[in-house]
Amino acid sequence: MRSPVLAAILSLILSGLGQIYNGQITKGVIFIVIQLINAALTAVLIGWILMPIVGLWAMIDAYLVAKSNNERYGFR
Repeated sequence: MRSPVLAAILSLILSGLGQIYNGQITKGVIFIVIQLINAALTAVLIGWILMPIVGLWAMIDAYLVAKSNNERYGFR
């Protein structure tokens, strides 16, 4: 059983960490790499727009996947 709230908090700390917590290692690493690229893009300002968008996306995804997996496997 994975806590959806903990998964979202972990993704808030570092985008992709919530996915890794949920067992989606590849997806988590992809989120981390995307955020590293966005950090580099802050030099040309587009990164300042993309970083919060991808971060929010990672948080929502981690929460929903943890919740879905709990329901699928019968956890409450």
